[in-house]
Amino acid sequence: MPTGISIERVSKRYPGAPSAAVDAVSLKIEPGELFFLLGPSGCGKTTLLRMVAGFIDPTDGQILFQDGAGNSRDVTHLAPNLRNTGMVFQSYALWPHMSVFRNVAFGLEVRKVSKADIERRVTEALELVQMGQYAQRKPNALSGGQQQRVALARALVVRPDVLLLDEPLSNLDAKLRVELRSEIRRICKAAGTTTIYVTHDQKEALSMADRVAIMSMGKVEQLGTPAKLYRTPGSRFVAEFLGETNFIAGDAGGGTSGGTKVATPFGTLHSTHAAPGGAGVLVSLRPEALRPAHDGDANVLNGSIVETTYLGEMVQHIVELKPVSGGSPQRVKVAMMNPGPEDHDTSHARPIRLAVNPSDVVIVPR
Repeated sequence: MPTGISIERVSKRYPGAPSAAVDAVSLKIEPGELFFLLGPSGCGKTTLLRMVAGFIDPTDGQILFQDGAGNSRDVTHLAPNLRNTGMVFQSYALWPHMSVFRNVAFGLEVRKVSKADIERRVTEALELVQMGQYAQRKPNALSGGQQQRVALARALVVRPDVLLLDEPLSNLDAKLRVELRSEIRRICKAAGTTTIYVTHDQKEALSMADRVAIMSMGKVEQLGTPAKLYRTPGSRFVAEFLGETNFIAGDAGGGTSGGTKVATPFGTLHSTHAAPGGAGVLVSLRPEALRPAHDGDANVLNGSIVETTYLGEMVQHIVELKPVSGGSPQRVKVAMMNPGPEDHDTSHARPIRLAVNPSDVVIVPR
């Protein structure tokens, strides 16, 4: 049975540092889950991962591994080699003088596994990552993506209770990163191992994770599934970090049927989401949520297209919104799929009426 992980108010403070690198973080990671720690550089995500691995000792808190029977094992201050975790580093850390087979077998040899078992388990691990045909090659004869697969096989072959991945795709080019996302998810799910994956790339997290913890300044800013975090961010930081969005300032008033009305300089917007405390709020509108308005649409915004970037399968417009009465205009980004011929014309400003569904009007604290 896969291992569950409980991180209970874990902190790490370094002497002389003005604030904690990790500040009282609590997380429960389900058995077999592919769990992401996402955030900008310096937010504490790698420090937290290394505390789970045992490379860094927490200042406060507890880290518990739970087996399939529900028994908890306190690993907070346990040595790394006694935790049965597998680690995949950013730099792969493969032995250049050893073959792929020997690199993957190394951890089993240290554990005094029999030769027959080593042969079988290494072969299985290399087949899982689709590298069986390269078993006798040296790492230097492999591409970056192939080396990453070998590093993953080496971590999985020891049958770890927990697999830890520290920015494993950051050294690869953009095309290869995209190709390997689904492969790494497939491999982790096929192995059935509970996995914690650290990245600063929101697209990696959104496309691969079961759940994501977004971190900022040592704390967890928000926790949830990729879809929930993207569609209903709880703060400006989360909304901005997970992709492009437009913010319009407004005042939240009374709502109907569980919704909220937000008065903005460009008209009243109806939202299906509850407003945070306080009247002054920001409305977050994703560029792809804005579309040409039709008769009868609610949440209509009037403006003019002032700039267009043609991207093949889609166009990105810069639209200058027109205030309802007085005030200054505001520019927003609008993404539209399947552009028509008229969308290629960037020679002059064109008036446009935009609409947005109430479910896409997300309200965050100002």
